[in-house]
Amino acid sequence: MKKTYALLLFIFTSSNLFAGNKIKCYFNRPVDNSVSTGVNAQYLNNCSADTLVAFLSRAKYSLDICVYNFVSYSSASTDNGVKIANAVNAAYLRGVKVRWIYEASNSNSGLPLLNTGIHTLGSPQGSNYTIMHNKFVIVDANSTNQNDAYVWTGCMNWDDEQFNSDYNNIVIVQDSALAHAYLGEYNMMWGDTGVVPNTTVSKFGQYKTNLGRHSFTIEGNQVELYFSPSDNTDSHIQSSISSANTDMYFGVYTFTMNTDASLIVSKYNSGVYVAGIDDSYSNSYSPYTTFTSGLGSHFKVFTETSSTIYHNKFLIVDPSDVCSDPLVLTGSHNWTSSANTHNDENTLIIHNDTFANLYYQYFKASFTTLGGVLTPINGCGHAIVPVNNDFLNNVNIYPNPSTGEYSIQFQLTDAIIANIEVFNVIGKKVETLLTNTELLYGNYTLQGRIAIQGIYFVKFSIGNSVYFKKLVIS
Repeated sequence: MKKTYALLLFIFTSSNLFAGNKIKCYFNRPVDNSVSTGVNAQYLNNCSADTLVAFLSRAKYSLDICVYNFVSYSSASTDNGVKIANAVNAAYLRGVKVRWIYEASNSNSGLPLLNTGIHTLGSPQGSNYTIMHNKFVIVDANSTNQNDAYVWTGCMNWDDEQFNSDYNNIVIVQDSALAHAYLGEYNMMWGDTGVVPNTTVSKFGQYKTNLGRHSFTIEGNQVELYFSPSDNTDSHIQSSISSANTDMYFGVYTFTMNTDASLIVSKYNSGVYVAGIDDSYSNSYSPYTTFTSGLGSHFKVFTETSSTIYHNKFLIVDPSDVCSDPLVLTGSHNWTSSANTHNDENTLIIHNDTFANLYYQYFKASFTTLGGVLTPINGCGHAIVPVNNDFLNNVNIYPNPSTGEYSIQFQLTDAIIANIEVFNVIGKKVETLLTNTELLYGNYTLQGRIAIQGIYFVKFSIGNSVYFKKLVIS
């Protein structure tokens, strides 16, 4: 019964994002697929560096690398630093335009392995700067084929401990508009659009400006992008926290913003199910006390060892409630004042219930390892009645987001009585497309129209089963 439920939920809540594979995430520490809603989170078991090498090797025209630290430990061909440098050098030798930005205060011991023809730029140092803390790569942003454009981001620095031991997550997005937004930020730091940096006009840290490219629609899902310190990222962290209606989970390496911590505890006190993980590095800051007193056993601390830290910086909102606005916030941005006001950082907010569940699978594995216990939460999405037969297949709502008019395509595998209705986020019915209608086996297309902008949920009552799919009117 549970397996059938997971399959059905996957069909109806993840088809937009994952059928086209435009957004992917990976984790370098174990995940718990037992709580999957149909798509299993992927654990890169000591192969994060090889995944990065494969990503770098796909570049045809341009490779813009912006990474806090790149470490090589030996000259052996099996060394991860050597493999990464070889992939970048090979791209350069086949004519790819390669640029590299790094944090100048770090060793970056892998940089000498690069071809001497590759230009690099270290971030400026001094009292007016903090650190260039990004970890992103842009591939082929300006290709005439928009499908060539990719972004790699997350919280992982490029060294063996970060690849294999420290807790990290990776996001890969195939989208030309998002790649161009990252490229605009990159060019501002580089000071030029060409292969040679221009340090007289390049901008880092507090000298950067807000380029205004923040909202994207990728296969029907809203994706937000913010750079620090120009975009007031912490305000968007707080907005994401405030949006939680049912459950919320966080995992953050350095957490010093007590305003954020207090907001999390207030959501917990209001009835939202909340659990979180911090690294022990944050024990000396006030959020630690706020969480230990406010969340109790729902808060766990990862104790650092000589070779392992909890390096994530993510928030998961409403993964158990498809009728809310499930999202994941992740990136390089620790929840600190320095990250918000000085450091060069990037943050993605991805609105999608399946993506939120993928991160929940990762969070649950880590939380359980730390001795924590999570209670299953019943949100709207989990109120679905499981059945033993799949009557409804291949559901697609398009365009989604829509400006008002939209179409619903679906396939029935048997004759059945169907009701299809649309509800707003407070549960009010706004449109009825089918009422107790007997439909035969086959393919169907329905048209609808909603005049008011917002998030809606299409409810499919098929026989004795109920399914939901999100619709956005923008």
